[in-house]
Amino acid sequence: MSSLPVPDMVVQLQAYLQQHRNLAHQMLHGLQALDQPFMLRSELHDAFEAVCKEDGDDGLHASPFETVIEHAQEAAQDQAWIYMALRLRIARWCYLRIHLETMVLEVIDVSDYLAFKEHLVGGGQPEWTLEIDLEPFSREFYKLQEADSIGRGVEFLNRRLSSKLFEDLGKGDRRLLDFLRVHQYRDQQLMLTDSVKDVKQLRDALRRADKELSQIAAEAGWPEFQPLLEPLGFRPGWGRNVARTRETMRLLLDILEAPSPVNLETFLSRIPMIFSIAIISPHGYFGQSNVLGRPDTGGQVVYILDQVRALEKEMYARFDEQGLDIDPQIVVLTRLIPEADGTTCDQKLEPIVGTRHARILRVPFRTQQGETVPHWISRFEIWPWLERYADDARQELLAELGGRPDLIVGNYSDGNLVASLLSEELGITQCNVAHALEKTKYLYSDLYWKDNEEQYHFSTQFTADLIAMNTADFIITSTYQEIAGTHDSLGQYESHMSYTLPGLYRVVHGIDPYDPKFNIVSPGADDTVYFPYSHSENRLTHLHPQIEALVFGTEPREDIRGNLQDRDKFLIFTMARMDHIKNITGLVEWFAHSPALREQANLVVVSGYVDPNRSSDEEERAQINRMHNLMNEFKLDGQVRWLGLHLEKSLAGELYRFIADARGVFVQPALFEAFGLTVIEAMSSGLPTFATRYGGPLEIIEDGVSGFHLDPNYGEQAAERMAEFFRQCRADPDYWTRISQGGLRRVEEHYTWKRYAERMMTLSRVYGFWKYVTDLERTETRRYLQMLYGLQFRPLAARISSTQR
Repeated sequence: MSSLPVPDMVVQLQAYLQQHRNLAHQMLHGLQALDQPFMLRSELHDAFEAVCKEDGDDGLHASPFETVIEHAQEAAQDQAWIYMALRLRIARWCYLRIHLETMVLEVIDVSDYLAFKEHLVGGGQPEWTLEIDLEPFSREFYKLQEADSIGRGVEFLNRRLSSKLFEDLGKGDRRLLDFLRVHQYRDQQLMLTDSVKDVKQLRDALRRADKELSQIAAEAGWPEFQPLLEPLGFRPGWGRNVARTRETMRLLLDILEAPSPVNLETFLSRIPMIFSIAIISPHGYFGQSNVLGRPDTGGQVVYILDQVRALEKEMYARFDEQGLDIDPQIVVLTRLIPEADGTTCDQKLEPIVGTRHARILRVPFRTQQGETVPHWISRFEIWPWLERYADDARQELLAELGGRPDLIVGNYSDGNLVASLLSEELGITQCNVAHALEKTKYLYSDLYWKDNEEQYHFSTQFTADLIAMNTADFIITSTYQEIAGTHDSLGQYESHMSYTLPGLYRVVHGIDPYDPKFNIVSPGADDTVYFPYSHSENRLTHLHPQIEALVFGTEPREDIRGNLQDRDKFLIFTMARMDHIKNITGLVEWFAHSPALREQANLVVVSGYVDPNRSSDEEERAQINRMHNLMNEFKLDGQVRWLGLHLEKSLAGELYRFIADARGVFVQPALFEAFGLTVIEAMSSGLPTFATRYGGPLEIIEDGVSGFHLDPNYGEQAAERMAEFFRQCRADPDYWTRISQGGLRRVEEHYTWKRYAERMMTLSRVYGFWKYVTDLERTETRRYLQMLYGLQFRPLAARISSTQR
């Protein structure tokens, strides 16, 4: 242990423990008094403050003990020892333990820390535990060093690899030449032919082409000058006209002369590499209508459909700039569900509205006997089906596209695992989008995985996540915090650096947030659906009578509960799935307990079903019943309007604007939200938005400027903040407008699908290039992950009971 680096704060604490034994003992006794084996950061802080208050603040504040407590993210203790995990800075950790009797402090490694947690959970320590350590495979690979650089992986790669590539005795030039000659579309050679034998010949050809093109009008199209360039070895793809072609060729000459990361990225973004994309999303009811709000079916579906439309537009735009008459192909691969319950999920192929050629391809789950599984399956119980699904889907995908896709994009844990299997088999670039990593949503879900195994099967899912995130060539996230959290809280991916599933395995090095595979690419909202309430010329006024009836109607309906008695009050609007994490019932409870809020506003809830018998999801049924109990207990039927409906996008978009017309607000109360598409939708509509501070909304919203942050753990304060907003609006009518306009500006500057698609297309080309010319695919890592898949994931998936299958 003495070989481990010791941070200054730990050295200072060592001295403090010996010099101030009484105070130190009092502090540690205060932690013992909590009688908890595990303590979170907030609990450690509260315990520290409590001891300081008892002691009259005599020597603990501003001490090394306070510094350590400030950096401690969690602690574990028994009668003899207390162990602490210190987050020295973002994604950089130190572990220590203190003996409660002798006050001896030791720095320990992560394996010892995890083993102690296992001991506390299991009541003993197993003789041997499998340790998973992926760090040795990346020791020679470039990593970011600064926390501010996290999420900008492609910029880092271009800076570090571009100069190194071309320093390698001309091999880099040769690799670039080979790379330019591999591009084809349906047997049509693009960019460069094999007649260009070496880099010297390429340079000569580029100079001669530039001289020839300088004599031709800048707007002349490729067919007009193609006869001049083909004898030099050039083929279509350089540009649609003379001006674009000369720009691209000069970029290449500059790179061959003295490569710069900016020029390299710009040049690669112009190469015709991506003609077809497969987007993988197996779970839930994936469709374009009548699906939102069903179990496991929410923002991810909206995200993917909007993503597809934006990507197809961008691909067409790039082909036009490249002078190519090509129709891009995008296929969303999902599950076919014969018992579709009024949706289109039983249709094999479905064109995606708003695109020219994109479509949904549905492939069924099959039993070992080859029979189609007819019913919906929860995302938590999907794992035994995925290996066969991936094999069936590969064949269907190849047939549908007429060949392998150029890029595969996984979504959520199941989609990312299937993407890993497909990319491995087909040899294509893989991108992952997590949407949400379940490990961070459920407290201690790793430590107490056995307690949740029957319902959630976290052991299988966490294993799948570990495999998929390490298999991916690049990972895109919507926010920085998704990767690395904040100064005070862990990121979703950061939480996968090390953890343990007691009795199964411990991960000492899982994923590193400083890995350059991470890139932040924020999505937007469909601007044809979610646009400002003030754009009267685009408003869907024909829907207003329907919306009026939904919000203020009094006719009894089985799918609606509550009638708003005072329509002069402000409107609070919320819309999400009815599950524990989305916390819709939590918002209703805040509202119920706040006389100030109830006096000023009504609450409109779009979530789940009113009849619990209509839901096939156990967690959703529990939340529905809780909703009814709250409305009964607090007599909310005159102030809460609960719509147990699935709204079409156009109706949902106009409903946001309808609420904005009434100077209402939107509230997103989730316990955790990976990104927050509904937050973007509401802000795009001009609706002032209150949203959870845990997750993406913390970055989306500038608190007090473009919306407001809420802490869902403090419902009373959240309700008071909303009540205060309404009070300010009554005192200053322009206040509502200022927040509304702040939200609109924020979305326009940072969250649009056009920006998303441009960046996504550039990333796919750059990572594809580096994968071709280097060992960016990390062959050794893949072999290790194959063993993990075969020896851990497959047996875990097989354990899921046959009744669930």
